[in-house]
Amino acid sequence: MKTVIHRAETRGAANFGWLDARHTFSFGRYYNPDRMSFGVLRVLNDDRIAGGAGFPTHPHDNMEIVTIPLEGALEHNDSMGNTAVIEKGKVQVMSAGTGVQHSEYNKNENEELKLLQIWMIPNKQNVTPRYDEVAISEIAVENELYQILSPNPDDDGVWVHQNSWWYMIQTTKDSHLTYKFKDETNGLYIFLIKGSITIDGEQLSTRDGIGIYQTSSFDFNITQDSEALFMEVPLKF
Repeated sequence: MKTVIHRAETRGAANFGWLDARHTFSFGRYYNPDRMSFGVLRVLNDDRIAGGAGFPTHPHDNMEIVTIPLEGALEHNDSMGNTAVIEKGKVQVMSAGTGVQHSEYNKNENEELKLLQIWMIPNKQNVTPRYDEVAISEIAVENELYQILSPNPDDDGVWVHQNSWWYMIQTTKDSHLTYKFKDETNGLYIFLIKGSITIDGEQLSTRDGIGIYQTSSFDFNITQDSEALFMEVPLKF
């Protein structure tokens, strides 16, 4: 088993007043040739958006874009005619495909919005753009990994144009668990939203990330009151 660790404090940073962002991989003004992606996982942004502020209408194409609110409410509008408010407990996906435009704003004037926005390179180019959202709070299971994303429209969570499976976990007690890869040629990237997790003797803390590959399974220990996102993704594209 091989690993690559990205400590929280080593991430790229951007602060525009209304937006305070941390970038695990190269994005915008942050460029690090050693941090371009983890396989098809191209962008992992940890954003804090001031009340009433946000991103005006802007374009995307040929990217799977997943948004996971952590606190607050995100107001979304796009060129496909979708209007939605996404809060913690939901996950949103857009397949940008041939091209889509959207805006994202903090719906609340007096409350900060915290979210993760994650981009994956798709396995199909120029697909018809699509939008979906799912209330993952309805499928959450305490102290266990539960699926929030897959390649299969019939599975739990949202689906994407990629051979990828994502899971979340929230703990109320210390837990010892095993992760088994869906596809042994994939890698797994874990982003620790809060708490502590130990893998292969390495302890990760809040906002740390670790990429794991060249293994079919591994054990991990995760402490009480932790929350983490597991993203199994192809390493080649």
